[in-house]
Amino acid sequence: MDKPVCLIDTASDGKLCVQQSALQVLEQILQPVVVVAVVGLYRTGKSYLMNRLAGKQTGFALGSTIESKTKGIWMWCVPHPTKAETTLVLLDTEGLGDVDKGDSKHDTKIFSLSVLLSSTLVLNSQGTIDNRAIEELQYVTELTEYIKIKSSDEEDSEFVKFFPSFIWAVRDFTLEQKINDKYVTEDQYLEYALKLKPGFLRTISEFNLPRQCIRNYFPSRKCFTFPFPTVPEKVSHLQRLDPAELSPDFQEVTQRFCKFIFDRSEVKKLKDGHTVTGRVLGQFAKTYVDSISSGQVPFLENAVLAMAQIENEAALKEGLEVYHTGMETLKRSFPLELKEVSSEHQRLSSTATQVLMKRSFKDSQGTYLKSLENFNFGVN
Repeated sequence: MDKPVCLIDTASDGKLCVQQSALQVLEQILQPVVVVAVVGLYRTGKSYLMNRLAGKQTGFALGSTIESKTKGIWMWCVPHPTKAETTLVLLDTEGLGDVDKGDSKHDTKIFSLSVLLSSTLVLNSQGTIDNRAIEELQYVTELTEYIKIKSSDEEDSEFVKFFPSFIWAVRDFTLEQKINDKYVTEDQYLEYALKLKPGFLRTISEFNLPRQCIRNYFPSRKCFTFPFPTVPEKVSHLQRLDPAELSPDFQEVTQRFCKFIFDRSEVKKLKDGHTVTGRVLGQFAKTYVDSISSGQVPFLENAVLAMAQIENEAALKEGLEVYHTGMETLKRSFPLELKEVSSEHQRLSSTATQVLMKRSFKDSQGTYLKSLENFNFGVN
């Protein structure tokens, strides 16, 4: 892809919908995918980081006014710079907290979809990780309203098996990175900000709730603190600046951030370790959005089962088509010796099996493979 496309948009009735053109792009990606999504308040520079991850100066729209630029969830698929035969899928999300939105739950839906689809979730904020910044993350406390593992109740620990790793990117950070007069690392700063208070008073419970949710849902956490990138009057035109106009410290953190994403962000996988391809990611996106738009809660395990059925039925159909097409071609050469027909039959049967196995998705019992093998491969 030479530029981003809209993956999830808002329809005229206000409901989220998946763009068919984006699904067609994902349908062609048979490689494993590393999916990095960025979320955060609008007008905080999320798109700039995603453009840098794509190795570009421009791509995702950067606004230069107080109006939110990105709407819905936009997608950019590029070859992974350090993992061979892998595609990097970047998801730039609509800014949270935009006053123009009519649906009070719209932000939580966008946040939930970002969690569901990504293997690494980047939270982008400005200033410091203070109580206000954490309180603005009410979306974390509302996740279980929009995501369920299965129809029965589940412990919070179960979500960890499905949820992405977590990076907090703090932009325009100007404070000394000290706690109790001692310099600390970025990660220590994050853990200090997420520290729980002892006690059971209501005010303490309200203080602890978002912190506890982050700690429970995202045990793999990382923090980067970015200084101001340039002088204030140039910040709104960041994408057009020459690198020489950017602060060396800002460039250093940006390079560390990108390197960490490239080296440490894992391929998107299911709970059992099954690798997700672009095609499967697209189907998951449609399943999740359809559920949320219809007012239902996506059950993750149900989505996996539905996806397995869709992919395996398609794999079986592809295998059968390969066999039938080959045999129809063979018919045009009749009459042939029986051994020639038998040899071609064996070759096409083997090819059909390979085609099915390549697309097969969680067919752990070999049900669809047996269906292919039991099919009467005969010349009609």
